[in-house]
Amino acid sequence: MTTQRTLRQIVATTDVHSALENAVPFLSRLHALRPTSLIVDCGDFFEGSGYYRLAQGAIEREILLQLYDVLAPGNHGWPHHFEPELHRLTVCANAVQVDTGDALFRRLYTTRISGRRVGITAVIGQQAFDAIPAKHRADHRVTDPVQALREVMLAHHHEVDDWILLSHSGFDEDHKLAAVCPFLDVVFAGHCHSARYGPVRVGDALIVKGRELADGYAIATPVGPGWGAGTTRFPDRAPPLVPAELEPLESKIGELRQQLTAVLGPVTKAYQHRTPDRRDLLVDLAARLRTGLGVGAVILNETVLRPVPLGDILTLGDLLAIEPFDNQLVHAHVPEDFRQDLHGLLAHLAEQAGPLVTSPDPLPDGITTVLTTDYLADTCLAGRTHAAGLLLGQAVKHVLTTPAQGGTR
Repeated sequence: MTTQRTLRQIVATTDVHSALENAVPFLSRLHALRPTSLIVDCGDFFEGSGYYRLAQGAIEREILLQLYDVLAPGNHGWPHHFEPELHRLTVCANAVQVDTGDALFRRLYTTRISGRRVGITAVIGQQAFDAIPAKHRADHRVTDPVQALREVMLAHHHEVDDWILLSHSGFDEDHKLAAVCPFLDVVFAGHCHSARYGPVRVGDALIVKGRELADGYAIATPVGPGWGAGTTRFPDRAPPLVPAELEPLESKIGELRQQLTAVLGPVTKAYQHRTPDRRDLLVDLAARLRTGLGVGAVILNETVLRPVPLGDILTLGDLLAIEPFDNQLVHAHVPEDFRQDLHGLLAHLAEQAGPLVTSPDPLPDGITTVLTTDYLADTCLAGRTHAAGLLLGQAVKHVLTTPAQGGTR
């Protein structure tokens, strides 16, 4: 991938989540940086917008194959990293096959940057791995990242001068990794969606994270005997002329953008001209689902929705940005171990899926089933009993829009 390029730095994106609404400045900047930069991503490039929902990752795949050199797998889009072309770009030191222990991906990528022999590896944290839908990771597991990194270092120390880590674990976890892996020079962070970008120094290592959702990137450059690092934003506007290589991509993104302008209805007054707080929206949604479907209890996790500014009209793009993950609503079993400990159940779910909304609050004693998403049912609960016949996105649309006048035809 680095033939006929003189590499002087590493440029890292993370948690792009298919944010292609303003893609041309993002793509044009990476294209301009590529002759002198190794372009890497720290995971979750896929999923999170209407562009992914409509094209199922085809645009993101083309971007990665045209502009990127090395990828770390994230919990979103995990299956895409097993597609042959993307698999060749993916590295990860601690993801293995359950039955054999064989590595799922290449453990190390090596190249030369400013004359130095640089080794690039990646890890995915346990919490991030557990967030992958169960059906996509049934035959996979992750090992201790510290042990995995040490094994890679010991096996290749004679081939590498400097060590770069792409981590899909979270900024706090990366701080711990750097403290116990003193051979690391730079850790590019991902997964955490926090306001911490760094760079932060831990021993001799720098931890740095690019801005998520295609808003910016991190840079690491050899400086003297060590490395320097920082972050910057992508330009707000596209260049006057888009590089010829990117014109087909720009055209495809434009076609999808046009589809996303489809009008779904007027936004109800309570949500007009504001960015709905996702917890408030879920509280409203959960109460309506419980009443409308006549169920005893509803459990939803806050991260199932994204905060999106609304105007007078709800478009398909708005809806798919608010609920980007195509969740189905299902009836699910409460695990037997938790039927007499609902507080413990909610703590267990929150640890795996983040803050929760329930209806009613608190949950009634003695429940054995709940209405929830297929993701929570299959990943965190005891499996589904049956589908509710409703997509979460459909329910969100009903909450956000004003019913048509004159009834339904």
